[in-house]
Amino acid sequence: MNTVRIGRQRTPVDDEHPLVVDGEPWSADPYAHAVRSGRGPLFLRRSDGWLLPLDVERWCADADAADLEVLRRCEGAVLDVGCGPGRLVAALGARGRRVLGIDVSEAAVTRTGELGGPALRRSVFEPLPGEGGWGTALLIDGNVGIGGEPPELLARISELLLPGGLLIVETVPELDLDERVLVHVTDARGTTGRPFPWARLGTPALLRHADRAGWCATGQWAAGGRSFVSLRSRRTNSSAEPPNSAAVSSSQRARKPSGDRPVAEA
Repeated sequence: MNTVRIGRQRTPVDDEHPLVVDGEPWSADPYAHAVRSGRGPLFLRRSDGWLLPLDVERWCADADAADLEVLRRCEGAVLDVGCGPGRLVAALGARGRRVLGIDVSEAAVTRTGELGGPALRRSVFEPLPGEGGWGTALLIDGNVGIGGEPPELLARISELLLPGGLLIVETVPELDLDERVLVHVTDARGTTGRPFPWARLGTPALLRHADRAGWCATGQWAAGGRSFVSLRSRRTNSSAEPPNSAAVSSSQRARKPSGDRPVAEA
Protein backbone atom coordinates (compact mmCIF):
# COMPACT_ATOMS: atom_id res chain seq x y z
CA MET A 1 0.00 0.00 0.00
CA ASN A 2 1.36 3.42 -0.99
CA THR A 3 0.19 6.96 -0.41
CA VAL A 4 -0.24 9.62 -3.04
CA ARG A 5 -1.10 13.28 -2.80
CA ILE A 6 -4.54 14.61 -3.68
CA GLY A 7 -3.92 18.32 -3.62
CA ARG A 8 -2.96 18.88 0.03
CA GLN A 9 -4.15 15.46 1.16
CA ARG A 10 -2.33 12.13 1.31
CA THR A 11 -4.46 9.07 0.71
CA PRO A 12 -3.68 5.32 0.70
CA VAL A 13 -4.09 3.52 -2.61
CA ASP A 14 -3.58 -0.02 -3.80
CA ASP A 15 -0.36 -0.41 -5.82
CA GLU A 16 -2.16 -2.30 -8.56
CA HIS A 17 -5.15 0.04 -8.73
CA PRO A 18 -4.01 3.65 -8.20
CA LEU A 19 -7.00 5.91 -7.77
CA VAL A 20 -5.71 9.44 -7.94
CA VAL A 21 -3.72 11.99 -9.88
CA ASP A 22 -2.07 15.21 -8.71
CA GLY A 23 -4.37 18.17 -8.34
CA GLU A 24 -7.05 19.65 -6.12
CA PRO A 25 -10.33 18.10 -7.29
CA TRP A 26 -12.65 20.28 -5.20
CA SER A 27 -10.91 23.38 -6.56
CA ALA A 28 -11.73 22.44 -10.16
CA ASP A 29 -13.75 24.94 -12.15
CA PRO A 30 -17.18 23.16 -12.00
CA TYR A 31 -17.20 23.03 -8.19
CA ALA A 32 -15.65 26.45 -7.64
CA HIS A 33 -18.10 28.04 -10.08
CA ALA A 34 -21.09 26.38 -8.40
CA VAL A 35 -19.97 27.50 -4.94
CA ARG A 36 -19.42 31.07 -6.08
CA SER A 37 -22.78 31.26 -7.85
CA GLY A 38 -24.69 29.24 -5.24
CA ARG A 39 -26.31 27.17 -8.01
CA GLY A 40 -25.99 23.79 -9.70
CA PRO A 41 -26.51 21.47 -11.30
CA LEU A 42 -23.38 19.70 -10.12
CA PHE A 43 -22.61 15.99 -9.90
CA LEU A 44 -20.08 13.41 -8.81
CA ARG A 45 -19.52 11.13 -11.79
CA ARG A 46 -18.17 7.59 -11.57
CA SER A 47 -16.06 6.07 -14.31
CA ASP A 48 -19.06 3.99 -15.43
CA GLY A 49 -21.09 7.16 -16.06
CA TRP A 50 -23.26 6.98 -12.91
CA LEU A 51 -24.07 10.45 -11.54
CA LEU A 52 -24.66 11.56 -7.94
CA PRO A 53 -26.41 14.96 -7.80
CA LEU A 54 -24.80 17.41 -5.39
CA ASP A 55 -27.18 19.69 -3.50
CA VAL A 56 -25.34 22.96 -4.13
CA GLU A 57 -28.36 25.17 -3.49
CA ARG A 58 -28.90 23.64 -0.04
CA TRP A 59 -25.20 23.87 0.79
CA CYS A 60 -25.21 27.58 -0.11
CA ALA A 61 -28.44 28.38 1.75
CA ASP A 62 -28.93 28.98 5.46
CA ALA A 63 -28.82 25.99 7.78
CA ASP A 64 -32.14 24.12 7.59
CA ALA A 65 -34.05 22.24 10.30
CA ALA A 66 -32.02 19.05 9.82
CA ASP A 67 -28.79 21.03 10.10
CA LEU A 68 -29.97 22.81 13.24
CA GLU A 69 -30.70 19.47 14.89
CA VAL A 70 -27.09 18.46 14.20
CA LEU A 71 -25.80 21.73 15.64
CA ARG A 72 -27.97 21.36 18.73
CA ARG A 73 -26.11 18.14 19.56
CA CYS A 74 -22.61 19.63 19.23
CA GLU A 75 -20.37 19.83 22.29
CA GLY A 76 -17.52 22.22 22.99
CA ALA A 77 -15.45 23.69 20.15
CA VAL A 78 -16.58 22.37 16.77
CA LEU A 79 -14.48 21.42 13.74
CA ASP A 80 -16.49 21.22 10.49
CA VAL A 81 -14.50 18.92 8.19
CA GLY A 82 -15.23 19.73 4.55
CA CYS A 83 -17.20 22.83 5.52
CA GLY A 84 -18.06 23.74 1.92
CA PRO A 85 -19.73 27.17 1.55
CA GLY A 86 -19.91 27.47 5.33
CA ARG A 87 -23.56 27.39 6.34
CA LEU A 88 -22.89 25.26 9.46
CA VAL A 89 -19.85 27.28 10.50
CA ALA A 90 -21.84 30.51 10.13
CA ALA A 91 -24.81 29.12 12.06
CA LEU A 92 -22.63 27.95 14.94
CA GLY A 93 -20.79 31.27 15.06
CA ALA A 94 -24.09 33.14 15.14
CA ARG A 95 -24.95 31.14 18.26
CA GLY A 96 -21.69 32.15 19.95
CA ARG A 97 -20.09 28.72 19.54
CA ARG A 98 -16.37 28.26 18.98
CA VAL A 99 -16.01 26.77 15.52
CA LEU A 100 -13.59 26.33 12.63
CA GLY A 101 -14.30 25.07 9.12
CA ILE A 102 -11.69 23.38 6.94
CA ASP A 103 -11.95 22.70 3.22
CA VAL A 104 -9.54 22.09 0.34
CA SER A 105 -11.55 24.40 -1.91
CA GLU A 106 -10.44 28.04 -1.98
CA ALA A 107 -13.89 29.04 -3.24
CA ALA A 108 -15.56 27.30 -0.30
CA VAL A 109 -13.24 28.87 2.26
CA THR A 110 -13.76 32.30 0.71
CA ARG A 111 -17.55 31.95 0.82
CA THR A 112 -17.40 30.79 4.43
CA GLY A 113 -15.40 33.89 5.28
CA GLU A 114 -17.93 36.09 3.53
CA LEU A 115 -20.57 34.67 5.88
CA GLY A 116 -18.42 35.66 8.85
CA GLY A 117 -17.28 32.11 9.56
CA PRO A 118 -13.66 31.19 10.38
CA ALA A 119 -12.19 28.70 7.91
CA LEU A 120 -8.87 27.35 6.70
CA ARG A 121 -7.97 25.96 3.30
CA ARG A 122 -6.62 22.71 4.65
CA SER A 123 -7.05 18.96 4.27
CA VAL A 124 -8.13 17.04 7.34
CA PHE A 125 -4.99 14.94 6.88
CA GLU A 126 -2.71 17.98 7.24
CA PRO A 127 -1.67 19.51 10.58
CA LEU A 128 -4.55 21.50 12.06
CA PRO A 129 -4.98 24.00 14.89
CA GLY A 130 -5.93 22.54 18.26
CA GLU A 131 -5.29 18.90 17.40
CA GLY A 132 -6.57 16.69 20.20
CA GLY A 133 -8.63 19.51 21.69
CA TRP A 134 -11.84 19.71 19.65
CA GLY A 135 -15.08 18.77 21.37
CA THR A 136 -17.03 17.85 18.22
CA ALA A 137 -16.19 17.09 14.59
CA LEU A 138 -18.72 17.15 11.77
CA LEU A 139 -18.76 15.02 8.61
CA ILE A 140 -21.93 16.31 6.95
CA ASP A 141 -23.11 16.33 3.31
CA GLY A 142 -21.37 13.06 2.50
CA ASN A 143 -17.97 14.11 3.86
CA VAL A 144 -17.41 10.70 5.42
CA GLY A 145 -16.33 9.96 1.84
CA ILE A 146 -13.25 12.21 2.06
CA GLY A 147 -10.16 10.33 0.92
CA GLY A 148 -12.07 7.23 -0.17
CA GLU A 149 -11.03 5.24 2.90
CA PRO A 150 -13.42 5.68 5.85
CA PRO A 151 -11.22 3.78 8.35
CA GLU A 152 -8.35 6.18 7.67
CA LEU A 153 -10.63 9.20 8.05
CA LEU A 154 -12.22 7.94 11.27
CA ALA A 155 -8.79 7.32 12.77
CA ARG A 156 -7.67 10.82 11.84
CA ILE A 157 -10.79 12.42 13.33
CA SER A 158 -10.13 10.60 16.59
CA GLU A 159 -6.71 12.28 16.75
CA LEU A 160 -8.31 15.70 16.40
CA LEU A 161 -10.86 15.34 19.20
CA LEU A 162 -10.61 15.43 22.93
CA PRO A 163 -10.72 12.02 24.63
CA GLY A 164 -14.36 10.97 24.49
CA GLY A 165 -15.05 13.60 21.83
CA LEU A 166 -18.13 13.58 19.61
CA LEU A 167 -18.32 12.93 15.87
CA ILE A 168 -21.55 13.51 13.92
CA VAL A 169 -21.74 11.86 10.50
CA GLU A 170 -24.31 12.10 7.74
CA THR A 171 -24.86 8.75 6.02
CA VAL A 172 -26.66 7.55 2.89
CA PRO A 173 -30.32 7.10 3.94
CA GLU A 174 -31.88 3.65 4.25
CA LEU A 175 -29.03 1.73 2.61
CA ASP A 176 -26.38 -0.70 3.81
CA LEU A 177 -23.94 0.84 1.35
CA ASP A 178 -20.15 0.62 1.55
CA GLU A 179 -18.81 1.98 -1.71
CA ARG A 180 -15.28 3.12 -2.61
CA VAL A 181 -15.10 4.68 -6.07
CA LEU A 182 -13.09 6.97 -8.31
CA VAL A 183 -15.14 10.06 -9.18
CA HIS A 184 -14.81 13.54 -10.59
CA VAL A 185 -16.93 16.67 -10.29
CA THR A 186 -18.92 17.57 -13.39
CA ASP A 187 -21.63 20.02 -14.34
CA ALA A 188 -24.53 19.98 -16.81
CA ARG A 189 -22.21 21.07 -19.63
CA GLY A 190 -19.93 18.11 -19.08
CA THR A 191 -17.06 20.19 -17.68
CA THR A 192 -15.03 17.88 -15.45
CA GLY A 193 -12.58 18.23 -12.61
CA ARG A 194 -9.74 15.90 -11.71
CA PRO A 195 -10.52 12.31 -10.62
CA PHE A 196 -10.26 11.45 -6.93
CA PRO A 197 -11.28 8.61 -4.58
CA TRP A 198 -14.54 8.90 -2.67
CA ALA A 199 -16.62 6.70 -0.39
CA ARG A 200 -20.33 6.42 0.31
CA LEU A 201 -21.59 4.78 3.50
CA GLY A 202 -24.97 3.80 4.84
CA THR A 203 -25.43 3.68 8.60
CA PRO A 204 -24.72 -0.07 9.04
CA ALA A 205 -21.40 0.22 7.19
CA LEU A 206 -20.43 3.33 9.13
CA LEU A 207 -21.12 1.58 12.42
CA ARG A 208 -18.95 -1.39 11.40
CA HIS A 209 -16.03 0.83 10.47
CA ALA A 210 -16.51 3.03 13.52
CA ASP A 211 -16.44 0.11 15.96
CA ARG A 212 -13.16 -1.16 14.51
CA ALA A 213 -11.70 2.37 14.59
CA GLY A 214 -12.41 2.91 18.30
CA TRP A 215 -15.78 4.67 18.26
CA CYS A 216 -19.06 3.82 19.98
CA ALA A 217 -22.45 4.84 18.58
CA THR A 218 -24.46 7.19 20.79
CA GLY A 219 -27.38 8.07 18.51
CA GLN A 220 -29.07 7.67 15.14
CA TRP A 221 -31.78 9.89 13.67
CA ALA A 222 -33.36 11.06 10.43
CA ALA A 223 -34.50 14.56 9.48
CA GLY A 224 -35.47 16.16 6.20
CA GLY A 225 -34.92 12.92 4.30
CA ARG A 226 -31.35 12.72 5.62
CA SER A 227 -29.72 10.25 8.03
CA PHE A 228 -27.26 10.97 10.83
CA VAL A 229 -25.19 9.06 13.37
CA SER A 230 -23.39 10.37 16.45
CA LEU A 231 -20.25 8.57 17.59
CA ARG A 232 -18.11 9.00 20.67
CA SER A 233 -14.40 8.33 20.68
CA ARG A 234 -13.17 5.60 23.01
CA ARG A 235 -9.74 7.28 23.20
CA THR A 236 -8.99 8.08 26.81
CA ASN A 237 -5.86 10.23 26.97
CA SER A 238 -4.48 13.35 25.35
CA SER A 239 -2.04 16.12 26.17
CA ALA A 240 -3.44 18.62 23.66
CA GLU A 241 -4.55 22.07 24.66
CA PRO A 242 -8.12 23.21 23.91
CA PRO A 243 -8.35 24.94 20.52
CA ASN A 244 -9.12 28.40 21.87
CA SER A 245 -6.96 30.24 19.33
CA ALA A 246 -8.44 28.40 16.36
CA ALA A 247 -12.13 29.00 16.98
CA VAL A 248 -14.04 32.23 17.19
CA SER A 249 -17.46 33.50 18.08
CA SER A 250 -19.97 35.33 15.96
CA SER A 251 -18.90 38.66 17.43
CA GLN A 252 -15.55 38.51 15.63
CA ARG A 253 -15.10 39.91 12.16
CA ALA A 254 -14.08 37.73 9.21
CA ARG A 255 -10.74 38.40 7.57
CA LYS A 256 -9.47 37.59 4.08
CA PRO A 257 -8.81 33.82 4.06
CA SER A 258 -5.36 32.38 3.56
CA GLY A 259 -3.81 28.96 3.59
CA ASP A 260 -1.94 29.63 6.84
CA ARG A 261 -4.51 30.94 9.30
CA PRO A 262 -8.24 31.06 9.97
CA VAL A 263 -10.27 33.83 8.38
CA ALA A 264 -10.87 35.26 11.83
CA GLU A 265 -8.64 35.56 14.83
CA ALA A 266 -9.36 35.74 18.53
